[in-house]
Amino acid sequence: MTVKCVFDVHPDDKFACMADIGWITSHILITIFESTPVYPMPSKHWQTVEKHRLTQFYSTPTTICLLCQLGAHHVEGHNLSTLQAWNWYKEECTIVNTFWQTETGSIVMTPFPGAIETKPGSTTVPFFGIDPFILDPMSRMHVQELEGNDIKGVLALSIPWPSIAHTIYGNHKCYLETYMKLYPGLIYTGDGAAHDEHSHIWIQGLIDYVINVPGHCLSMSKIESTLIMHKGVAETAVIGAADELTSQAMAFTKELVLQVWKVIGPFAVLKKTYIVSNLPKTCNGQIMCCIMHKLTELGMVDIIKNIAESA
Repeated sequence: MTVKCVFDVHPDDKFACMADIGWITSHILITIFESTPVYPMPSKHWQTVEKHRLTQFYSTPTTICLLCQLGAHHVEGHNLSTLQAWNWYKEECTIVNTFWQTETGSIVMTPFPGAIETKPGSTTVPFFGIDPFILDPMSRMHVQELEGNDIKGVLALSIPWPSIAHTIYGNHKCYLETYMKLYPGLIYTGDGAAHDEHSHIWIQGLIDYVINVPGHCLSMSKIESTLIMHKGVAETAVIGAADELTSQAMAFTKELVLQVWKVIGPFAVLKKTYIVSNLPKTCNGQIMCCIMHKLTELGMVDIIKNIAESA
C-alpha cells in the first residue's frame, strides 16, 4: 500500500530502490545488481535506469549528495527519459521525503504526491493507520504529549499496525526493553521530531545524536543540513567532542562558522573542520559518525582525516 500511495506505482512501472540488500526494501519481483553508487563507475545507477527503462528512482540523500559531488557528466550521457519527474525543485526533479525504520516495516510518514504540500526536509504527515506522538523528553515512564504547533520532542508511535516488528529474534526481552519500556503503550523510535505551524512533521534525527552546549541542545542533523547549504560542501558529518568550557563542542572551521551562525545562532560554535575527499561509510551508505565520535573521545582526532581520505 505504501508503494502504491507514496510513489503512485502502476502495473507498468519499474520501481528502483537503490538500497543495500541488507535493508528491508525489496520484493519478490526484483533485479539485483552488484555495485555501490560510485563503483565500478559513478554512472552505474544511470546505466541501470537506461538498461531497464526504470520509471521511478528511490535512493538516499547521502547517495545523491555523493553523486552530485562527482559532476553531472556521469548522468548526461544516459537516456533517463523513462523516469517520471514531478516538477518541484527548479523544475528538474521530484522529492518524496519519507520516514521509516527497519522496525516499522514500512513507510510511516510521507507526503502524498499531488495531494499534500511538500516542504524541503519535512515528512509532512503520518501514513494511514499511523498515530505519531511528540513527547516531552523529560517525561520518561510518565508519558506527556506536547500539544499544539511549533513544538519539538521525542517521536513515539501508537501501536499496532500491520508491518510493525513483533520481536527481536531470540531476544524478546531486548525488544520490549528497547521499544516498549520507555514510553508504555507506545513504540519508542529513538528519533526526535518537530511540528511546524501547519502541523507538518520534521524528523530531527536520532536522540543520541544531540550536542549539548550551555542552554541549548543542538541537533547534529540540523547542523549538517545547514553546512550542506554552502555551495562548497558536498556532504558533512557533525560529531560531539569533550570540551571544558561548553560540555560538548562540535568537532568541525572559520569558512563555515558564519553559515551556522546565520541559520542556527551564535551559540552553535563550530570548533574544528576537516576538509576531506570522502567520508567513512558503512556498506549501507551511512556515515560512520559513531566511530569518529569515539576517536575524538580517545584524543585521536587526526585519525579522522586519515580514515575519511581512505574511505
